[in-house]
Amino acid sequence: MDKQTLRIALAQINSTVGDLQGNINKIAEYIKRAKDSGVDIVCFPEMALTGYPPEDLLLKPKFIADNIRSLKKLAESVTDITAIVGFVDRLDDNLYNAAAVIYNGDIDGIYRKMFLPNYGVFDEKRYFKKGEEPLVLKLKSGPAGVNDFIFGVNICEDIWHQEGPTKEESQAGARLIVNINASPYHMGKIQEREAIIRNQAKANKTYIAYVNLVGGQDELVFDGQSMVADTQGNVIKRAGAFKEDLLVVDLPLDLSASPRKEKITPALPVAEVYQALLLGLKDYVVKNGFKKVVVGLSGGIDSSFVAALAAEALGKDNVVGIFMPTRYSSMESEADAKQLAENLGIKFLNITVEPMYKMYLLALEQYFAGLNRDITEENLQARIRGGMLMALSNKFSWLVLATGNKSEMSTGYATLYGDMVGGLAPIKDVPKTYVYALARYRNSLGEVIPQRVLTKEPTAELKPDQKDKDTLPPYEILDPILKSYIEEDKDAEKIVALGFDEETVLKVINMVDRSEYKRKQSPPGIKITPRAFGRDRRMPITNKYRG
Repeated sequence: MDKQTLRIALAQINSTVGDLQGNINKIAEYIKRAKDSGVDIVCFPEMALTGYPPEDLLLKPKFIADNIRSLKKLAESVTDITAIVGFVDRLDDNLYNAAAVIYNGDIDGIYRKMFLPNYGVFDEKRYFKKGEEPLVLKLKSGPAGVNDFIFGVNICEDIWHQEGPTKEESQAGARLIVNINASPYHMGKIQEREAIIRNQAKANKTYIAYVNLVGGQDELVFDGQSMVADTQGNVIKRAGAFKEDLLVVDLPLDLSASPRKEKITPALPVAEVYQALLLGLKDYVVKNGFKKVVVGLSGGIDSSFVAALAAEALGKDNVVGIFMPTRYSSMESEADAKQLAENLGIKFLNITVEPMYKMYLLALEQYFAGLNRDITEENLQARIRGGMLMALSNKFSWLVLATGNKSEMSTGYATLYGDMVGGLAPIKDVPKTYVYALARYRNSLGEVIPQRVLTKEPTAELKPDQKDKDTLPPYEILDPILKSYIEEDKDAEKIVALGFDEETVLKVINMVDRSEYKRKQSPPGIKITPRAFGRDRRMPITNKYRG
């Protein structure tokens, strides 16, 4: 390596919340890999030691003490390389989201996050006190003649503010800013991040090493895509998306000499979302100790895509598909469900629930006498199917995957204690129209979802000749209205002004508002849009405001 070059490494790792020993072992492994590659500085993501977000684990004093003890133990093993590691610091009974700079067994400095996000999925002001000081240090590791190289450290949200630690640290002489992150994924997020990093690097005439967490944590997915920008604001190198990576970059000590910029080909949005769902599903299942999942197959697009996703994420031997027909199930749906299972190579069971449905109707006959059949009898079928899936889950320790999409969850077009049962709803944040796009993308990799599933009209098959459009507007109209109302907080007047029918808009908004109690009882789902249900959107159930 050229003596006038500084070698840095961005350790994009998949931490597990609460697994202090496992996370420390992984950090130590990546430090060794970096040393073996001749690296001078290796940096790890935000709260890499504890996993992110640890939520109310932070209220447990022993957890905090154990995390600090683990950091000190790690520091003892660090020699001949500078390591920057995210952890939780405690000072005067206050907690800080912090980064430790470690060299030769010592903690040379601690940076405490100055800007605490408290919007969307973030609750950092609930736990942390904000830091007050930027951090700049002279590099102790590195090639001869580099002992006057000054670098700065800050954390995630700090880099988003023009008047903040990045500016202060560069004005204090920092030629490299290390920004450690746990930035969750949603569509378009990488473009937002890159614009910020480019602008900050150019404005402050400094290199920026942006290292991001990767992996699934409950409903969040961290996509990695760590990057390094040069002093002209060019992104010169980027780590892989949705996978662990050790990104090694050589930086000239002469700031006027820009390193070679590598060609970076952005992923297609649908491919990016698909990878996010794969990782989110896999980590949720594996990190929570499950091995196999079960999916209720209806022959429709949602369950078909979820089954295909699960088979790729977990392996075909770890997915079971169950078709549960009643009198209203069509022969085409059965054929499509069976063909899907054969194409995927997953275990397929056909368990009719018609006898149970008859028994329910018989038991309720005297109480329903004189009343017309309605949604009650429809939902009975869904709830029987949900009960069957949960029975199989209990008996064989399979995790049930719910198959509802964002369009259905938004409008309440999903049966509580029926098709909403499950430990995870992988496509809960995916609009119906985008499910089709994802299914077509999956088939482009190798056709597994039968073509008829992609072309037939959506139906729940809970009564004769039923179609989704009997209850909902066409999805091509519904999904843009839902995006405007849920993700963009537009009111009815503004949505109508976009060109939508007023009666339709008011109907959709009413369905969304009246279904809050259902969503509060739904399983977690993987976030892929800027505003998902759950951590992102927290509306009261009892709510009389209608705008």
